[in-house]
Order: sequence, then C-alpha cells, then structure tokens
Amino acid sequence: MDMGSVSRESKIAGREPVRISVVDAARRGIRTGDVVRVFNERGSLLAGAIATPEVRPGVVQISTGAWYDPLDSSRPGSLDKHGNPNVLTLDKGTSRLAQGSSAQTALVEIEKYTGELPSITAFDPPRFIDLLQEEPLAHDNSVVGAAK
Repeated sequence: MDMGSVSRESKIAGREPVRISVVDAARRGIRTGDVVRVFNERGSLLAGAIATPEVRPGVVQISTGAWYDPLDSSRPGSLDKHGNPNVLTLDKGTSRLAQGSSAQTALVEIEKYTGELPSITAFDPPRFIDLLQEEPLAHDNSVVGAAK
C-alpha cells in the first residue's frame, strides 16, 4: 500500500525510486538521491534515482506502487509527480480474454530533473471534501420519512 510506512520509507524526495546503472547515471550526471524525469512518447514521471551496479547499462527499474499524481489532472499526458510507471506503458491487455498487462517493459529515457519540485498531492483529500467540511450540507426535514 503506497501510503503505508514501508512504501513511504523507500521514497526519495517523496517519489518512487528508480534504479539505474552506475554507468548510465554517470553519463547523465545523475547521483543517488537526485530526482529524475523518466519519459517516452506516452508520458513522463518524476522518480528518485538510485545508481547501482545491480542494474545493467541501458536498463532502469521502477516498481509499480506510487499512486497516480498528475501535475495537471485536466491535461492528458501530464507529468506524474509521484512516479507511477503506468504512464509510460502501453495500455493493452494480453488478449481479448485476459486483461493483464501485455508486458512489464517500456522504452524510456531518463534525465536529471532541474526544475522546481512539485509537491506530492496523491494523499490529499479531493477538494470537494474540503468544501463539505467548510459548508456542511443542509438537511431538509421535508423529505418523506424524515423525523420532525
């Protein structure tokens, strides 16, 4: 569960960690702890980098777990601030019968993120909840069956 303590403790700057080879990280000026943008023609996300010799050059690894958190929810393809890799993958089932993902892979590019980091809002309640707390709904006692 993304909001659980184990998941939150693994985050880097509040984002899902992405593992990258030390060779690729050095070529791109990326260090462990940096926030990076991972992107392709389908979308883009922000993640926290972990440079490691355990990942082969040319490969990055990011787990699916971060809740979707678009920078601009009104714009399709908006940057995901939290690191959900589903924005990078093809949304196609394995067959007409099964709807599992067709592959857990995608071709991506990765670069160090140099912009101002947007805040993570995936765990914030929707705005309408705030409005309900500010102005509770009026109860209409004229409804059939309502107590008088």
